[in-house]
Amino acid sequence: MELKKHQQPHAVLIPLPFQGHINPFTHLAMKLASKGFTITFVNTESTHQQIAKAQSLKHDDNPFSHAEESGLDIRYAKINDGFPLNFDRRANASQITEGLSHVFQAHVDDFIENLVLSKSNPPNSCIIADSFHVWGSTIAKKYNLVNVSFWTEPATVLTAFYNTDLLKINGHLGVMYDDTISYIPGIQAIKPEDLPSYCQVDDPKASKYVFKCIEDAQKADFAIGNKVQELESSTISALQEQQPLRKKHFASRI
Repeated sequence: MELKKHQQPHAVLIPLPFQGHINPFTHLAMKLASKGFTITFVNTESTHQQIAKAQSLKHDDNPFSHAEESGLDIRYAKINDGFPLNFDRRANASQITEGLSHVFQAHVDDFIENLVLSKSNPPNSCIIADSFHVWGSTIAKKYNLVNVSFWTEPATVLTAFYNTDLLKINGHLGVMYDDTISYIPGIQAIKPEDLPSYCQVDDPKASKYVFKCIEDAQKADFAIGNKVQELESSTISALQEQQPLRKKHFASRI
């Protein structure tokens, strides 16, 4: 799908509710808003509670209020992730993953539906979902929105995920040998202990989830990444030749 001409773009940004994902999304929101986008930034209620406590905000405060004062149109919304606010998310990681994949998806769906029905000004034109959400393409298609997948980690991490089959064939998946891996396309050399955590354990359930994320990213109209072209040029070139982002636009750090 393409953005309508002469219409101010309105993007809904939905990061994974973890600091390492929220920070890149925050920078992206600020950059797009400075280019004339209207932004609706969606956070979970539990994550907002942590941010509010750290920044001494009131419950209903918008963390982007300073941006609004500068004339940027960044709106803020909080959505329940399916668990009580006092639920220990760190101690129940597998439950949180399941909740984000199903219950949170339903809540985001309801939010987008209400946004569409309310005829927001300007109308919602695209969704930018974290690549670790497995449902971005489903919601974008349902509401006829431009679908953008944002990979918040370096391209090297995505390359390692996509080549877990090679890691398994060569005996490096979930096994920490004291050697150097030099057979992953686009990665000249890497130590097993430097691989992403998902690759350091042979966990079929975790691998299945990661591949569902990559499969959903394939369906995006655009894929953007949190990377620096000059630092990962060979990795980006290798990615463009492989399936996850083929015929997609893997953009530089914005």
